[in-house]
Amino acid sequence: MPTLIEHPEPVPSWSTNLSIIVAARIAMSAGRALAGVVVPIYLAERGFSAVALAAYVLAVALVSAVLSTAIGTTADAIGRRIFLVVLPLLTAAAAVVFAIARNPAALVVAGALGSFGRGAGAGAGAIGPYQPAESAYVTDEVPPTARNRAFGRLASASALGATLGSLLALSAPRRAHGAALADFRVAFVLIALASAVAGVLALWLEEAPRSTDHDRSRMRPRWPVRSRWLLYRLWITNSLNGVAVGMFGPFLTYWLYRRYDVGPAAVGVLYAIINAVTIASSLSAAGMARRWGLVRTVTVVRVTQAVLLVPMVLAPTFWWAGAVYLVRMVVQRIGMPLRQSYGLALADPAERASVAALSNLPSQVTMAVSPLLTGYLFDEVSLSLPFEIAAALQLANASSFWLLFRHHPPAEEQDESQPPTPPEDP
Repeated sequence: MPTLIEHPEPVPSWSTNLSIIVAARIAMSAGRALAGVVVPIYLAERGFSAVALAAYVLAVALVSAVLSTAIGTTADAIGRRIFLVVLPLLTAAAAVVFAIARNPAALVVAGALGSFGRGAGAGAGAIGPYQPAESAYVTDEVPPTARNRAFGRLASASALGATLGSLLALSAPRRAHGAALADFRVAFVLIALASAVAGVLALWLEEAPRSTDHDRSRMRPRWPVRSRWLLYRLWITNSLNGVAVGMFGPFLTYWLYRRYDVGPAAVGVLYAIINAVTIASSLSAAGMARRWGLVRTVTVVRVTQAVLLVPMVLAPTFWWAGAVYLVRMVVQRIGMPLRQSYGLALADPAERASVAALSNLPSQVTMAVSPLLTGYLFDEVSLSLPFEIAAALQLANASSFWLLFRHHPPAEEQDESQPPTPPEDP
């Protein structure tokens, strides 16, 4: 177990840039949370089967993976700000298409380019493929000792935005079946407005130039070199997690709709309650990491998440399932900012956005493919089996994370008399 430094972690000084990032995250999370409630049910109402919905998830996930990789590897060279402006506006445009289009192919194309509507339950952290650029921007803005707390506050901002977005689902139809396009149109317009606000806010961000006229060679995408050892380990753990999350994450809204015969309004209220309750849990993440060590905390959190999937899926009523899901999300919100913070802490500063993007590439691919199995199991076998398989995979993910990273604490946890952990594969 790493030796922890015994001085308190300072509260970061929140600059104007970080305040803008937080405000944009709230707006973006609101739009994505609303999309996560509305889109799966809307597509089901338009006649999409579970397998067809899985194909939609596959298209969105694959395009998101390509965008995320391109953004991450390019942001280290040309800067992060441009992506924080453009991607939310693209999501807003996709929501407008959903508000007016009837052609299923147009919906799939818009959803893929806008990277929204896969459904993520009450997960408020998913803000789209520009997250590598955002994470690198935040890491550049704060000192190492304040990094965990900064990401915790950002996760809490996501939870706040998702609470608002979930409540906006009350603008969608209350009934579970028989809704028309017009019944969903207000919700799609609200998604577009929230996403556009996030992009417009990012116009006020300040960022130092990342190259000069005498250094044009840096103006190209980069593959991490000094962080390669870290990237390989993250690929192993994230691949396992991607399969697990892909088995159930995109289908939580659809599962509630099918299992308990509830509409978007009821699901939105449940998600709003969960997000409101979990706002504070992200803020506690830094203190837990200080007390137990970051790697140990993430491992325990992931094991707990896996175990809680089973009683959730076996719950006899909608609100019993929601209660178990709430407990699971309280735990999940502790681990989410710590995992983001940890990967960026160990990455070379010049390669942070690239590592943030490329480390998630295997999970994005596996997360895109595994829903196809879930769609088949939902339609032909069982509504609960995909969740049980996912629980086993998340246990495997927790074990691999502990085995691969227990000897690699972040800099703030290393004994001040010891040199930093050197990379093993330069």
